[in-house]
Amino acid sequence: MKLVGALVAVFRETACLTQRELADRACLHQETIASIEQGRRPLKPDLARLLDSILETKRALSTAVENMPEVDLIPAWAEEYMDFEREAIALSWFENQVLPGLLQTENYARAVFRTDVPALSQDEIEQRVAARVERQEILQRKIPPTISFIISEATVRDRLGGKNVHIEALRHLRACAELPGIALQIMPLGRETHAGLSGPFILLETPDHQHIAYAENQRGSQLITDPDEVSILAQKYAMLRTQALNPEETKGLLDLRLGDP
Repeated sequence: MKLVGALVAVFRETACLTQRELADRACLHQETIASIEQGRRPLKPDLARLLDSILETKRALSTAVENMPEVDLIPAWAEEYMDFEREAIALSWFENQVLPGLLQTENYARAVFRTDVPALSQDEIEQRVAARVERQEILQRKIPPTISFIISEATVRDRLGGKNVHIEALRHLRACAELPGIALQIMPLGRETHAGLSGPFILLETPDHQHIAYAENQRGSQLITDPDEVSILAQKYAMLRTQALNPEETKGLLDLRLGDP
């Protein structure tokens, strides 16, 4: 990221442009250009193509981004997904190990990041918690997105952070189940069939009705735009909805867990 950022700075200076001038041409904030040049913010593929055009760099930046090491691609894909998430009109989210980020309390998120291996510094933990909580603002939009969540019962039973954090997370989950536009379903333990054994994923619809998907694993993440691949995940999600408890049954299970946490 630092190398790519340094290339942006060199090409910008060669073109005799200030950061503000380049930002204006790209319809960005000056701080965005500054963050990219300092290696604090990843250069995403679409912006790399735009800057190549503005700076007349013959795909140099696009090629650099396409060939970044996997460890640097992870935050780039994640940030690109979060750009889509902020504007989404619909989300379908399946999780089997941890509560979805949009449904986590601050204390639960902190407990999640404290389990990272290798361990994160306290500053890194607090930065990630703040970013996760900020993302939840989309639930309070004037016109919120339509969101379906399917979560494994195991995530409801796990006590990340201890008893108090667990109870707070359950109460927050129960409150979120009443928000307009949200359908929360729990996949109970002991099912004989399960369409999501390959792991968690998210389906998203953009304001211009583009359908994309996003998936993470232990060492990476992937933004999926191929219609065939998105269709396969949509079929999986549809099957999961038939296998999980319906929203009313889910509320009942959460009430039961809160009565005996």
